[in-house]
Amino acid sequence: MTMVAGSSSDHTFRPPLRRILVSACLMGENVRYDGGNLFTDHSLIRQWRREGRLVSVCPEMAGGLPVPRPAAETHGGDGRAVLAGQARVIARDGDDVTSAFVAGADTALETARDRRCVMAIMAARSPSCGNREIYDGRFSGRLVAGQGTAAARLAAAGIPVFNQHELEEAAAYLHSLG
Repeated sequence: MTMVAGSSSDHTFRPPLRRILVSACLMGENVRYDGGNLFTDHSLIRQWRREGRLVSVCPEMAGGLPVPRPAAETHGGDGRAVLAGQARVIARDGDDVTSAFVAGADTALETARDRRCVMAIMAARSPSCGNREIYDGRFSGRLVAGQGTAAARLAAAGIPVFNQHELEEAAAYLHSLG
């Protein structure tokens, strides 16, 4: 037990809860471009939800995009290039949605910082959230190495980004923090 200065009673010290930013679609929210979700029913997600660790965000909706919306892909690079002004995010209908993706990435980072998230679990292959690969920008279905815009923003700020297929690695990272 740790005594709290100026207190007449004992209080147990509890370290701050290490929160995890998570893509809203992985939580079952119907926020994907097609109006669906990627609900991830995994024991670690269930445990972290019970513990109150999960902070849900959809960067694309946070950037002002509606549901449903045309699919979008990054042209000319990945999310790092988008953030550097060297690539664009283009919707299947030809609209340039780069500003919405950047705004959503900024909101995701702000949310992570405000809620003191120590890591993120984002949707694989998403032009916003993909942490390892994204689609090639030609709507061909081909994947290329790279990060989505929000994943790149989070990673650049020192927030490790995992995807829904890397939950054990995410748990190991969380455990390593003590």
